[in-house]
Amino acid sequence: MGNLLRLLSRDENVQNVKYDLFVDFENAQPTEIELEVFKEVSAFLEGGPDILHNIWIYKGASNEIREAIANPSSEALQLKAWQTLSPLIERLQTFYLYSQLLESILPKILGALTGGPSSPREHLQSQQALVKQFAEILDFVMKFDDLKMSNPSIQNDLSYFRRIISRISIPSNSNLSNIKPDSPIDLERMNRMSLFYAHATPMLKVLSDTTSKFVQDNRNMPIDNPTEILSTMAKVCQRMVDNPEFCSRFKKEETIFFVLRVMVGVIILYDHIDPNGAFVKSSNVDIKGAIRVLKEQPPDSVSGLLNALRYTTKNLNADSTPKSIKQLLN
Repeated sequence: MGNLLRLLSRDENVQNVKYDLFVDFENAQPTEIELEVFKEVSAFLEGGPDILHNIWIYKGASNEIREAIANPSSEALQLKAWQTLSPLIERLQTFYLYSQLLESILPKILGALTGGPSSPREHLQSQQALVKQFAEILDFVMKFDDLKMSNPSIQNDLSYFRRIISRISIPSNSNLSNIKPDSPIDLERMNRMSLFYAHATPMLKVLSDTTSKFVQDNRNMPIDNPTEILSTMAKVCQRMVDNPEFCSRFKKEETIFFVLRVMVGVIILYDHIDPNGAFVKSSNVDIKGAIRVLKEQPPDSVSGLLNALRYTTKNLNADSTPKSIKQLLN
């Protein structure tokens, strides 16, 4: 029995060594091969902090809407609701347009990280600047969706705006003056915005749909490449947090939690695009190991990440998910 345990332990250590790879999430610089895609993704990422700040401070027009609905004959209250809503809808449009930029930029970075004969580990090792950017995209998506889920005013504002748009005259000096009922293009955009915000995690929906489309559009690529890069990233992130020597290389404590967010982000994305999901026994994701690493952290710092696994994954509650994993998370 002792020999068997040593053998199993040795095999486990061999597996762990396979994912002992340090990704420099703080200082990775692009190589010449990465540079073209890196510049395009950098231009996209520059807008992320403003988007997150603006959704964080989004207060909504709940009071003005409530007063307008309760007093339909009061033109003053109707106008007040419109004037409050107008800049808010502009902001929601900005978020939506940014999601379209995400949709256009994602295939480029996925193509760079999954194409060619290199293995996922080789991609992670040789293209660390693009891996860092992909991680930053995941980090943005998770932060945006977390803020959106905690703010019901967003959907309420959009719903009320669509109701009143055909009943009031939009001031000509408004940035929204081009949105009119007789403009099918702009009404179509409004409908798309409504569909976008109807999802609990709209940016994740864009991320998973775009990744799935990338797989379909690149049938000449081995079908496992995108999911394999995600599962490998998850294991590498897990090992980086597990490995004290790797953790000691980070200059900022926040980087450890960034790595944990990325780990959770790639698991969630994997679960959305892989036909069998991340939780089945045959999954390439070490879901138990990921949960263990999270639970070893201070509870307040990872409660949101555990909730993300509970509530934004696709297959956790499926019959194929082992009860032991459900118990770990529930």
